[in-house]
Amino acid sequence: MAVLDDIGPLKDAALAAVAAADTLDALEAVRVTHTGRKSALAEILSGIGRLSPAERGPVGKTANEARKAVEAALADRHAALEAEAMGAALARDDTDVTLPGDPHPLGSLHPITQVRLEIEDIFLAMGYRIADGPEVEDEYHNFTALNVAEGHPARSSSDTFYVADRPGVALRPQTSPVQVRAMEAGPPPLYVISPGAVYRRDDVDATHSPMFHQLEGLAVDEGLSLAHLKGTLVHVAEELLGKGVEYVLRPHFFPFTEPSVELYVRWTDKHGRSQWLELLGSGMVDPNVFAHVGYDAEKYTGFAFGMGLDRIAMVRHGLPDLRLLFEGDIRFLEQFS
Repeated sequence: MAVLDDIGPLKDAALAAVAAADTLDALEAVRVTHTGRKSALAEILSGIGRLSPAERGPVGKTANEARKAVEAALADRHAALEAEAMGAALARDDTDVTLPGDPHPLGSLHPITQVRLEIEDIFLAMGYRIADGPEVEDEYHNFTALNVAEGHPARSSSDTFYVADRPGVALRPQTSPVQVRAMEAGPPPLYVISPGAVYRRDDVDATHSPMFHQLEGLAVDEGLSLAHLKGTLVHVAEELLGKGVEYVLRPHFFPFTEPSVELYVRWTDKHGRSQWLELLGSGMVDPNVFAHVGYDAEKYTGFAFGMGLDRIAMVRHGLPDLRLLFEGDIRFLEQFS
């Protein structure tokens, strides 16, 4: 059995080559030479069918045992060389792997952002869409198209931040200009909300800030009434502050709505002091506003509302001072993560 006699020397040669391989590349070359498809052992195994019946059993058994022994030696040597390579790489690297890694703490959303996203979800579920617009706005969209008369206090520099050397251009005092631009962009029906930063010369107490965040909304369609407005506002207040929240609607005046109402909610601070806090202003859209954007006031009615996102965050968390939301104190913000 000449073939059987060849297997032993082939096995010994393969094992010796495996032991002599000193790199992973050299070991791969040994694997291909001694166990690859064109290796002597592979040819013996593939030719078993051509042997006599008496030779097939002994040759097949011995050749398989030799192949398994070589493959086991290859695996052991591969693990050893891989460990050596890793050890050499670590020896060349002066990084102390025993030191703790640089921390990457997870951040969290600011409480105002949390409130904004929650309110957006409420209105999106009601069929509204989100609209955006510039924070530096011209006088027409800031005031004229909103039925704010010449000489109105809101147009004065004591109330509004005007841009130097650009007559009639100001930081928007509310996000209402976005509603005007939304109406200019297309016909009714229209259901939009416009969240964003606004700017006013207003820091008289702990509930006001010269920069704050609003979310205004506008609905224009056939047959809308004050009842639809009240239902919308109460639904939003209960979604935000809980079912059964105490609220009251009080008549008010805004140049761009008629009639106008304000929504007040009962607010209790952390010291247990309770008061009615204005949450938002609203009303039915004045026909003069529709005239500026080309809407037919005889066919369509609408309502608008604007709420302070900062004020809602203040009410929800019982904050004593609105300015806490803008100071960036990590000790304060961590409480809302």
